Amino acid sequence: MLNVLRREEKYPLNFQEAVQFSHRFSQLLSADEHSKNGSYMVRSLYFDTTEDKDFFDKITEQNVRKKIRIRIYSPDSETAKLEMKQKQGKYQRKRSLKISRKDAELIIGGQYSVLLDYKEDFAAELFSVMVNECYRPKSIVEYQRKAFMAKENNIRLTFDTDIKATESSVDLFSNNLPLYPVLSPDKAIFEVKYDKFMLGYISDIISNINRRSVSYSKYCLSRSLGYPLQI
Repeated sequence: MLNVLRREEKYPLNFQEAVQFSHRFSQLLSADEHSKNGSYMVRSLYFDTTEDKDFFDKITEQNVRKKIRIRIYSPDSETAKLEMKQKQGKYQRKRSLKISRKDAELIIGGQYSVLLDYKEDFAAELFSVMVNECYRPKSIVEYQRKAFMAKENNIRLTFDTDIKATESSVDLFSNNLPLYPVLSPDKAIFEVKYDKFMLGYISDIISNINRRSVSYSKYCLSRSLGYPLQI
């Protein structure tokens, strides 16, 4: 089980900026295990309460909030990651549980009891939260990601493009999802994630982005049909 506590900063870029900065970082950092041959697909199914508490906690910028999702990297994957991200002040805590495709499909169908078959305490916690707070699958987000790592200080830089979503299907493993763009194709989201301190040479490059970090949420973007808000 993965358990990390880190800071996250997000910057909106146009596509040309994303290409320029990703090329610069490619000369200094190692590509992560998924993007050694370029970008790769990320697809996440987000859950929320019947009253969409997590969505509104994010919109109103509550200091303590969470998101629950199942993530895959291919519709053909035989495993998935069930994750909970919790905002705690300046930090994000992310815990991730590897589950089988079969169990992911059962959870999507509302059979949360399969989590009790896992030995990790986190699985029992997820079961309690999802049952007691009435979580249900809400939307799917899919995008292309290119990622780089500074392993000596656990820094991760990601460039996300072609961000699409759907609220009309929760079939995470489908090859024919009815996806639609939720961010202009000429835009990208650059994310900086670190758990200790930022290395100077990386910080110097980021300082060339002539804008402040923003509080983008791909989950909130994915709910743009149900909640046509300006995110």
